[in-house]
Amino acid sequence: MRTNKPITVSLGKQQTTLDALLASGEFDSASEAVRAGLRALEREREVVEEVMRAKIREALDDPRPSIPAKQVFADLRAYHEEQRRGGKRGA
Repeated sequence: MRTNKPITVSLGKQQTTLDALLASGEFDSASEAVRAGLRALEREREVVEEVMRAKIREALDDPRPSIPAKQVFADLRAYHEEQRRGGKRGA
């Protein structure tokens, strides 16, 4: 099975960045730079997912009582009504 598949990519403004990376010798080819970018994206996604998991764990472990949805929506409606009527903060 083939592991490499040639693709065509339009970089737009990022073409300048790629050209600079190649000119500096940081990367030997566009393919190498794109692979490094994809690896960085994978790492970033993993970090974001872990942060989200931690936030969810923190929320689930929060000992404070839950606020009923009806109360949350009532509070939001009241807040928005106040904003609509001119009680805007900082105005």
